[in-house]
Amino acid sequence: MFQIQVDQDELKQIYLEEIQKRLNKIELEITFWDTKELKRQTNMSWNTIQDKFFHDPDFPKFNTGGKWYFPAKECRAFLERWAKDNQYKSLLSQEAI
Repeated sequence: MFQIQVDQDELKQIYLEEIQKRLNKIELEITFWDTKELKRQTNMSWNTIQDKFFHDPDFPKFNTGGKWYFPAKECRAFLERWAKDNQYKSLLSQEAI
């Protein structure tokens, strides 16, 4: 007779790591975001995106006759820099209050 014992916490950790690996792989397969995906990735409305960073000359984008596309890898890097830079700006503006 066999008896098998499973550490539930270890099993859960392995499961979560495998899910994260697959999510990372899917993320790498996406080359371009469209406006819908950009809104989803940033959790911002289109008006907020346009108001905050869309017109920044460093923001990676291109238009194909009426539809905007955003290179996913470059866009993510820009957004991370933008968020970091603007976090400090918002902290400075709060100190002025």
